[in-house]
Amino acid sequence: MSIQPDKWIRRMAENEGMISPFEPGQIRHNNGAKIISYGTSSYGYDVRCANEFKIFTNINSAVVDPKAFDEKSFVDVTTDVCIIPPNSFVLARTLEYFRIPRNVLTICLGKSTYARCGIIVNVTPLEPEWEGHVTLEFSNTTTLPARVYANEGVAQMLFLKADEVCETSYKDRGGKYQGQKGVTLPRA
Repeated sequence: MSIQPDKWIRRMAENEGMISPFEPGQIRHNNGAKIISYGTSSYGYDVRCANEFKIFTNINSAVVDPKAFDEKSFVDVTTDVCIIPPNSFVLARTLEYFRIPRNVLTICLGKSTYARCGIIVNVTPLEPEWEGHVTLEFSNTTTLPARVYANEGVAQMLFLKADEVCETSYKDRGGKYQGQKGVTLPRA
């Protein structure tokens, strides 16, 4: 990049609508209370998750199958603090809506604050010209219940800018998750 990465992110978010809503700084407090940080970082953007969660459960003995997903395998919860059962996982979504430029690849990684508690965020790419809310998967690798906080930082987006645009973008291919809103389940 010819300009500082954090300035480029701010410019793309403010002028091109790449991230909405967008926080140009790094927020660590909310009304005086400490929170898990979100907003623009040196080379990326720390996203927040919304308060909509799909907590996976085995009470119905469903099989998790990406080709034939059974909605009985989870419970929908709206809460500011989601408790992930031991050795289980939840789906959530970012508060932020993304519009990835044609010359950018974005990679979603977990924040170290959660990783140090045994909560892993699935590594997910956001391809050039993909747009939507990012569906996040949090795995609780511990034998104890774990908390995820809505409206606070949960993952970091890293932006890799290419010198040229890609030949075929996610939008060009008609990607099945294009324009997703809310927590989006697997599609075959």
